[in-house]
Amino acid sequence: MSPPDHRADPAQFYDAHLFVCCNRRPDGHKRGSCAAAGSEKLRDYMKARAKEMGLAKVRVNLAGCLDRCELGPCLVIYPEGVWYKVSSPADVDAVLERHVRDGGRVPELMLPAV
Repeated sequence: MSPPDHRADPAQFYDAHLFVCCNRRPDGHKRGSCAAAGSEKLRDYMKARAKEMGLAKVRVNLAGCLDRCELGPCLVIYPEGVWYKVSSPADVDAVLERHVRDGGRVPELMLPAV
């Protein structure tokens, strides 16, 4: 069986799509939650900062539970599927500059695959 041919697919609408977990569990939940760890403010900062940087064709969205809250606040960037923990505006800046703008990675903020 030959691999599928995707050449006829339309171009991607965004060059990068960032989903920031903003799930909120009850206070004291054993897994915690990204929102309780500050993800909502970080997402707002990320959205404004991406615009300030002129990152065209980049979309920052809030996401419901991404099922990694105990490691968060977390986000995932598509189309690559790379996961990061962002705990501060400096972390957000690093991800936007090094990953989104420059096409690299921020290894010290990356979440493990499992």
